[in-house]
Amino acid sequence: MLDLKRIRSEPDSVAQALAKRGVNLDVQGLLELDARHREAIEKTQRLLAERNAYSKSMGKAVAQAKKEGQDIEPLKRKGEELKNAAHHAHEEESAVRERLEERLLEIPNIPDEAVPAGESEADNVEIRRRGEPRRFDFDVRDHVDLGAPGGLMDFETATKLSGSRFAVMRGGVARMHRALIQFMLDVHINEHGYDEIYVPFVVNRDSLYGTGQLPKFEADLFRLEDERNFYLIPTAEVPVTNVYRGDIIDGELPIRYVSHTPCFRSEAGSYGKDTRGLIRQHQFEKVELVQFVAPEESDRALEDLTGHAEAILEKLELPYRTVVLCGGDLGFSAARTYDIEVWLPSQERYREISSCSNFRDFQARRLKTRWRNPETGKPELVHTLNGSGLAIGRTLLAIMENFQQADGSITVPGALRPYMGGIASIGGQ
Repeated sequence: MLDLKRIRSEPDSVAQALAKRGVNLDVQGLLELDARHREAIEKTQRLLAERNAYSKSMGKAVAQAKKEGQDIEPLKRKGEELKNAAHHAHEEESAVRERLEERLLEIPNIPDEAVPAGESEADNVEIRRRGEPRRFDFDVRDHVDLGAPGGLMDFETATKLSGSRFAVMRGGVARMHRALIQFMLDVHINEHGYDEIYVPFVVNRDSLYGTGQLPKFEADLFRLEDERNFYLIPTAEVPVTNVYRGDIIDGELPIRYVSHTPCFRSEAGSYGKDTRGLIRQHQFEKVELVQFVAPEESDRALEDLTGHAEAILEKLELPYRTVVLCGGDLGFSAARTYDIEVWLPSQERYREISSCSNFRDFQARRLKTRWRNPETGKPELVHTLNGSGLAIGRTLLAIMENFQQADGSITVPGALRPYMGGIASIGGQ
């Protein structure tokens, strides 16, 4: 959520910054609603003060009226009128506040000044590239065909069990999927200094509002039908970031968490897009990195976090590139994002495998997550960051395609072999 004080003091610069996203913010309408809210607060406070003052003096006034034989009903009516007026003013103030909050919740984060201009992913800017795509002397298969023999990757059975965009894995592919999870967790914990955290896979609406999935992206979520307040998580970012919702962190920053979870997305609006294989599934798994940092450290923390995700690809010897997202491709809550894209031989292109974002204080303001600054002793909003370290399914398919052999077998990357009992290859026919 944006700082309303900043919108009041810098309306033009806020509107210009959001225009980089392609967002046309009705600043004037927002400020008029804000002015109505402040007027409603002032009116409510004034009427409450009048009612309270009258309530304190009413006892003496009634006693005096009775002593003098006067009718006390007018005194009671006035008290009731003041009470009703204060009540109506409070209801009006609440209604205006709710409309203002709804408007603020719909406004995305302000892009960092360094975010390049652009309208779509075609305008993202490559900043580095690591590893050379392999040259094959045989016809390249995609991961679906590589996994077909022996039903190592079985989409037909998954469709029978659940529907489209689900997968069943068996044998060596299932084992590699599991091995990747443990490998990533170990690297991030032992080499990058993250603490592992296990979180629920079902969250409430407040959690999704806090990180910015609601209200804008409700169509992308799976809601539990009989529990209107509960949703399956779209990413571990939601429950992990909400751990400190409404809290003041008294310990030292940064706090770094790594969490493995399944993720569930309806993929609304993506009909007919990436329907083959594991690229875009309703259920998939990720190892997620989340950081809570002091504001002055968040720019450096984003570079570090992105490097932690890249390290996984380097250890697995997978070619990749890193791009900075343009304004038009930036996520709702992010101020700056790096996408890491892995090379897929079957598509002869790089595909996203991780997004690493700095949200600055946007999520923290929605979450009311603060830390106690040791220099001032006062609570301040933290900065939050997150990134995939990495998406498991996409890493799996990248290994299958990049390490495939002419006979259809897949060489296991050296870094992964200790997690697979020393097995050097899987599959093949």
